[in-house]
Amino acid sequence: MMNCGWAWMASAVMTVCAAAGADERVGGGAVQAPVGEETKFLSNITQLTGTDMGLLKAGEAYFSPDAKMVIFQAFPVGASEYQIYTLELATRKLRMVSTGKGACTCAHFRPDGKKIIFASTHLDPDIGKPKDKDAGGGYRWFFHEHMDIFEANIDGSNLRRLTDVLGYDAEGTYSPDGKHIVFTSQRDGDLEIYVMDADGRNQRRITNGKGYDGGPFFSPDGSRILYRGDRRGDGKMNLQIRVVNKDGSNDRALTDNPIFNWCPYWHPSGKYFIFTQVNHEAWSTGKAPNYDLFLMTPDGSKTQRITFDSQFDGLPVFSADGERMMWTSKRGPLAESQVFMADFKPPAEFP
Repeated sequence: MMNCGWAWMASAVMTVCAAAGADERVGGGAVQAPVGEETKFLSNITQLTGTDMGLLKAGEAYFSPDAKMVIFQAFPVGASEYQIYTLELATRKLRMVSTGKGACTCAHFRPDGKKIIFASTHLDPDIGKPKDKDAGGGYRWFFHEHMDIFEANIDGSNLRRLTDVLGYDAEGTYSPDGKHIVFTSQRDGDLEIYVMDADGRNQRRITNGKGYDGGPFFSPDGSRILYRGDRRGDGKMNLQIRVVNKDGSNDRALTDNPIFNWCPYWHPSGKYFIFTQVNHEAWSTGKAPNYDLFLMTPDGSKTQRITFDSQFDGLPVFSADGERMMWTSKRGPLAESQVFMADFKPPAEFP
């Protein structure tokens, strides 16, 4: 899966999907009850995407600034790669906003709601050859050397390339003022965090630790960047949650364990963030792992588990007012991951 840099394995497809740029109206989302302890934090859990929309699987969704729309990546039924979609929550209007070519991932709204960014391989001169496919098995995403970041209007028009360097460029998100984009790049041989101006200029590297650094997000005040990084060097992808100042100083780990910590995202208050963590026992014994969502304070001193479903929960985000949470899950009878949304109530012991 993503956030970014990770993807689901492709599975059998059944029917033909809508053409690129087409609109489709769908019915209301299915509602599910919270599981166990989730009732303390989540209510009105709603499945936003599904196969009834022509989407075999979907995930890594983000709210628009006014929370009236979401943007996400999805694997259309009958297609061979992920594409980028928007969904209007009130009207249930679905639109593909990527080109329909290549592999796409990591979409995000500009804070003023007038632009989007996403990563795509649609300009790869050898598009369609085997390197476009998942190359690692399991959930590992192939770091395609022709993956670049693009800007567009929210309907996908006026597409403009922002990165043009050989090497994977993806996992981009905006700063709170919309003036900068933080992203992940492999242009220098190692996966590191970079910052550029929102127009693609002044691209500069801010992390320098051997291993996979990715999934970065600016703090609500724009001073820090939260990300996940693998610095153990043991080849086991033991990602830890890390934070670094926007100038690259004071880079430090907030988690320190032998397991998988992933996809951190700030609460708009800046007083805590949410992230995904794998089940300790399953990870250490080699069993099929389960993933759940946890809150943590920025100093790493306090944590709280939020989801308790037996299936995958990951890639969590908050709306700009902090009152709704959205994430990717395989809960319920789902065979593949889809996007869910719920009303969110923080634990009393969190600020």
